[in-house]
Amino acid sequence: MPHPLTGKTIIITGASSGIGAATARALAALGCNLALASRSVEKLDALAREIGPQALAIPTDVTRGDDVRALIERTLAHFGRIDVLFANAGVYIPGQAADGDPEAWANLMNVNVDGVLRCAHAVLPHMIAQHSGDILVTSSISGFIDIHWEPIYSASKHAVQGFVHTLRRQVATHNIRVGSIAPGMVANELWGFHDAADIDRQIAQHASLRSEDVAAAVIFMLSQPPHVTIRDLVMLPQNQDL
Repeated sequence: MPHPLTGKTIIITGASSGIGAATARALAALGCNLALASRSVEKLDALAREIGPQALAIPTDVTRGDDVRALIERTLAHFGRIDVLFANAGVYIPGQAADGDPEAWANLMNVNVDGVLRCAHAVLPHMIAQHSGDILVTSSISGFIDIHWEPIYSASKHAVQGFVHTLRRQVATHNIRVGSIAPGMVANELWGFHDAADIDRQIAQHASLRSEDVAAAVIFMLSQPPHVTIRDLVMLPQNQDL
């Protein structure tokens, strides 16, 4: 039997690296159609070429409304429908609030929070019209626990959780599911891990997840039968006990 996601059209923001790229590769192996969105044009194009004709690269800055509207329109024009929005784009800033840069914080909020709102708002009319769809947002353990070394990032993910939990109840009658996936430490570019050996050491110490671990959880969430909603999936490396 085909996989439940085979043939589905899925938008992934933040698709050029980390969780987004790993999820794109995993979904491509299941036969999904992919609209890949990111600001990193060269990396995005390279990933689309790697995946092949089922992937469409759409350079997108989720902080720009025109870009987000174009993402939805180009996806519909190319694939004819949108089954899933994986709102995954995000930035990370840790550190002491007293030493921080409010302009950098504003950009973080614009990407992590407003970017999710823009993407969801743009895709909802189409999902409502087709009476089906999934919106999955990359949150964080920081959306569930107030982590003192990343107060601004934690604030952004708490905001995301509030949106996910309220939007879900607004659109349930339209057969649209809304959920969050909330990983702990992931050894990828967002957290400053670039070297494969460093990543392997983190995994061997049970101190981090791989991006591919999160991708597998995304597929699990989206593969549930229509009557099942997984509201939040929180996943941690074994030795990250917060």
